[in-house]
Order: sequence, then C-alpha cells, then structure tokens
Amino acid sequence: MRLRTTVLRTLLLGLCGLLLLPAGRAAAADNGTWGVFPTPPAGAAMTDRAYFFHQGAAGAAISDSVTILNSSDRELTFRVFATDAMNTPSGGAFALLPAETRPRDVGTWIALPPEAAGTVTVPPKGRKDIPFTVKVPQDAAPGDHVGGIVALNTAVEGITKEGKVQVGVRRQVGARLYLRVPGPLTPALSVEDVRVSRGAPLLPWTKDARATITYTLVNRGNVVVEPKVSVAARGLFGRRLLDRPARAPQPALLPGQRIVLTEPWPDSPQLDRVEVKVTARAAAYPDVDSEAGTAFLAVPWPAAGALLLAAGTALALLVRRRRRRAAPDVPRPAPDLAGAR
Repeated sequence: MRLRTTVLRTLLLGLCGLLLLPAGRAAAADNGTWGVFPTPPAGAAMTDRAYFFHQGAAGAAISDSVTILNSSDRELTFRVFATDAMNTPSGGAFALLPAETRPRDVGTWIALPPEAAGTVTVPPKGRKDIPFTVKVPQDAAPGDHVGGIVALNTAVEGITKEGKVQVGVRRQVGARLYLRVPGPLTPALSVEDVRVSRGAPLLPWTKDARATITYTLVNRGNVVVEPKVSVAARGLFGRRLLDRPARAPQPALLPGQRIVLTEPWPDSPQLDRVEVKVTARAAAYPDVDSEAGTAFLAVPWPAAGALLLAAGTALALLVRRRRRRAAPDVPRPAPDLAGAR
C-alpha cells in the first residue's frame, strides 16, 4: 500500500517522556531529543523543579513559565498545549491526555501566550521559554487538580501499520502541573472488584498451580493518594496461604481515577477453599484504608472429572452385574416329542 499523503492519525507516544513515568519519580520530562520542564530562575542553566506545584484559591491567577529544550542538532517545531492528567486504566501510570482529547479540568484553566497558539520552533541545541497563566475559576472545587503542558513534535517520526492502514507517528513530552485549591480535603480510597484467575496442571501436583489476583483501586476523594496494598489468602481452618505486606506505594492515584492492578501468585493451592483479601492504605493519610475480597474453590478439575467419570463407569458396571444376578431363571418349554415323530 502506498504511503498516504495525509497522516490519518497521530499516535502520541508519551511513553517516551514524562507522560508515563512512575508518579513518585521526580524527574524532568525529557525523551533524549527534547525536554519540557519549569523554566529555570534567571541566570540559571538548570531548574530545581521537576514539576509545577501551585496553590491558588478560586478566582486567583498564577503566572509561571515552561521551557522547551531542544537537545538535537536540527531545528524542531512543536505544537504546545495544556491538558488534563489521568491514570492509565491498566497499571495506573501517570499520563497526559493527547491533543485530540479536550481537557475538562485544569487544562482549561491554563492560558498560553498568543505566540504559542500555533507552533513554536526551537533552534538546534537551543531552548524556548513560554510564559503562561493559570486562572482558577470562581467555582473551582477544593482539592488537587492535575494536568500538564505538552510539546508535540509536528514532524512525523515514523510509520506504523494498523491492519491495512498506515499511520504517522509523532511524539509528545509534557511537564506535570499540580494545583491545589484550598478548602475541605477529603482523601478517600476504595478497593473493588477483587477477582482470581487460575491455571492448574493437567495432572495435579506434578507442577505448581498459578493464579493471578486482579483488583481495582478507586480514588473517590479530592486529593492525590499513594496507595500501599497488602494481599492475604487463607485456606480451610484459617491456614495461611499467602501473606504479602504492603510494599512501596503504587502509582499516585489522581482524584476520580480508577486503575486495575494484578498480583501474581505462582504457587497457588490446588485443592482448598481459599479466601483472598486485598487491603489498601493511603501512604500520606494513615486513617484512609479500604479492603475487599473474594473466595474460590481450588479443585484440580481435570483430575476430578476423570475420577468422576471412572467412578460413574464402575458404578454402571456394578449395577449392571447386580441386575443380571437378580434376574429370575425362566424355565424352558419341554420339547414336543410327538410332533417330532
């Protein structure tokens, strides 16, 4: 198929920059070719801020500046825009919405200057500082509002194929922006929809059985929380089968977001009744916790099915044999000797 002259769709590969960095990692957004970060103080070459952190009451206006650094040997042209942040549904990584998705929260509060409304060109080994203003609406809800400022390279960097369609690939990098509106803060965390999927060997106990515990974390509050999750499982009579205490916090969960996480269980039981419990606590809010669970019956079903089939067959043969033994003997009629003459 010939390469279409029009790029049908832009794939925003924010995975190469800050867009999908772990939330707890403090690093400026840089994909090795260009970076986006808070503008350094006057006279400084580097910034001590990885992200934008601001606090503003309803009706306030906050001014700041973002820098685009071109580390390459060629001129680069970017589309610069502000948008909202989200957690990726699977895994919970931090992400900024692509250009095609209209923001609804803090991304709509950020005003860029007219010269950045179209495209911004940055010379080789150069940088561009772009001032912006965050205008907090009068009806802004208290709590954390998270978004970012993104630089999208206007050049198509590659072609990928989706089915029969060839798609132009562009990359974007964004700097995060955290804004807190003062007021009542209500941290809340919920564990929901705990499920267990199992895989057992055909012949039981010849290999380890494997299971995967899947659960959903939901931030039902108005502040960012960092969940710490522990997983436990108990068998018959309370036997301890699994006990994984809370480790490092999971990706920071933004207000209103839900993420699906998994916990592998490589040596799960093959014959037991199991109760699984998932507990989540917010790292910065000790009183905020939630737990949910599920139960399942671990049975080596292939072996059990074969055993039942064998038992059923044996029972059928036994019944048949007993019926034959219990059947009465029917006397045979005497031969007709007169007729035989």
